[in-house]
Amino acid sequence: MQQTLIIYNTLTRRKEAFKPLNAPNVGLYVCGPTVYGDPHLGHARPAITFDILFRYLKHLGYKVRYVRNITDVGHLEHDADEGDDKIAKKARLEQLEPMEVAQYYTNRYHKAMEALNVLPPSIEPHATGHIIEQQQLVREILNNGFAYISNGSVYFDVEKYNKAHGYGILSGRNLENVINASRELDGVGEKHNQADFALWKKAQPEHIMRWPSEWSDGFPGWHCECTAMGRKYLGSHFDIHGGGMDLIFPHHECEIAQAVASQGDQMVKYWMHNNMITINGQKMGKSLNNFITLEQFFTGDNPTLSQAFTPMTIRFFILSAHYRGTVDFSNDALKASAKGLERLLSGIADFERVSPAKTSDNDTHSLVSGLRQRCYDAMNDDLQTPVVISTLFEACHLVNVLLDHKATISAEDLKELSDTMHLFTFDLLGLRPEKGQSNDAREEAFGKVVDMVLDLRAKAKAAKDWATSDQIRDALSAAGFEVKDTKDGVTWKLNK
Repeated sequence: MQQTLIIYNTLTRRKEAFKPLNAPNVGLYVCGPTVYGDPHLGHARPAITFDILFRYLKHLGYKVRYVRNITDVGHLEHDADEGDDKIAKKARLEQLEPMEVAQYYTNRYHKAMEALNVLPPSIEPHATGHIIEQQQLVREILNNGFAYISNGSVYFDVEKYNKAHGYGILSGRNLENVINASRELDGVGEKHNQADFALWKKAQPEHIMRWPSEWSDGFPGWHCECTAMGRKYLGSHFDIHGGGMDLIFPHHECEIAQAVASQGDQMVKYWMHNNMITINGQKMGKSLNNFITLEQFFTGDNPTLSQAFTPMTIRFFILSAHYRGTVDFSNDALKASAKGLERLLSGIADFERVSPAKTSDNDTHSLVSGLRQRCYDAMNDDLQTPVVISTLFEACHLVNVLLDHKATISAEDLKELSDTMHLFTFDLLGLRPEKGQSNDAREEAFGKVVDMVLDLRAKAKAAKDWATSDQIRDALSAAGFEVKDTKDGVTWKLNK
C-alpha cells in the first residue's frame, strides 16, 4: 500500500502531506553540533529525531541527501553578535589550535552517535570549509541592498528587509517593537539597530580564527553557514530543514531572511523542529550548565544519575515521546525505558520459541493482519514513534499468549508478525540488541547454567523424584527465573 507521510510544518503551523519538490529525490538539512564540548542528551534528541525521518523517507523509496553540518567557527558565546567564538574560547583555555578542539569534539560526537545507532548523514560539511560560499552569500545580500558595512563588519539590515518581505514569519515574532526600541542605540556601536545580525565580523587583534575578505580579516556570522551550505549541497530550493526548537529564533529566522535577501525567495519548503530535553522543567544545555553528557549516561559517572544507562535505553527514552513534545529527564523515566526496551527485545527474541499451527485463531489473525499498517499509520502521522512502540508491545503480548498455548498462529502469520516487528523495531526505530556490553558474556554463562540446572530437573522428573524437581524449580524462582512447563518442553526467562 502506498504510504502518505504527514509532517508538521513549523512555517505554516499545521500538518501537511509531504510532497517532495523533485521526487523521488529529497533534500534534508539538519543543524548539527557546535563542537566545543562533549555531546549531551540535548544533542541526542535532534540526532535521533531526524535519524528516524531519514530512515523512514528511505524506506518509503525516496533518494535522500541528508546534510548535517558541523559548526566550527562563528558561533559566538551569547548566540548573538557578542562575546567570544565558542571554539576559539575553548582553544585559548586549553592552549590548543581551534581545529584541534573542533576535531576532538567532532570525533567524540561521532562516537556517541554511533553508540546511539544514528546513521551518518550523506554529507557533513564544516563551516570552516565553506568560507568562500559564505562570503559569496554576504556579497549577494549586500548587492541586493539588505546589508551594510560598518567598521569592517557586515550586518543584515532587518528593518529594511522587514518592510520588503516581513521578518518573523517562522517564529511569529513582531519585531517592529524591537526595531523601534533599538533607535536609542543609533550612533552607538556598529549596528543600525539592535535587531540587525552579523553576516561577517571583523576579527579583533586577539581573535585567532580569521579569513581575508574585501571587508576585513574576519569570520562569518553563525547564521550564514547553514544558508550557504544548504544551497551548495541541496540547491536553492530543497524540501526539509530540521533542528531543535530553540533554533527557530534567531537562527532559522535569520536563515530564511538570508535566503530571501540573496535569491529573492525562500529556500525551504518544510521546517521541522524537535522539542527540548528538560531537567526539572528547564532546558538542558551547555549555556545553563545543567547538562549530562552522553558518555556520563553510558558510564553512570554523574552525581545526578542513579546508575549507568545504555545507548539503546537513551534512544528508547527519546522515542517514547513524540518529537514535538517535551521530555523531562529523570532517573525513574530512564529506568522505565530500560525495562520497556528489555520487554520489547525479549518479545522479539521469543519468536524463535513459538511453534506455528496449521491455522491462526481469529483474534490472532486479526491482530497480525492489521499490525503493519497500524505502525505505518503512526509513522505517517508526523512520526508518532510512541504509538509505534505501543503497537509493538501489543505484538509482544501476543507472543507471550502464543507461548502459553492460549492462542494459535499459522506459519504465514508468524512470519508476518516477525517481519513487522523487525522492520519497525530495528530498521525504522533504529533500536538494536546491545552487543559488546560487559554483561553479555555473564548473561550467556547464566543461560548455560540455568539450562544445565533444568536438565538436572528433567532427569529428576524422569526418575519421578518430584521433591527434587520442585526444589530446583522453586530455587530458580527465588533467584528471579520464571520456569514454565509446556507441552513443547520447559521454557524460562529472567524477571529483572
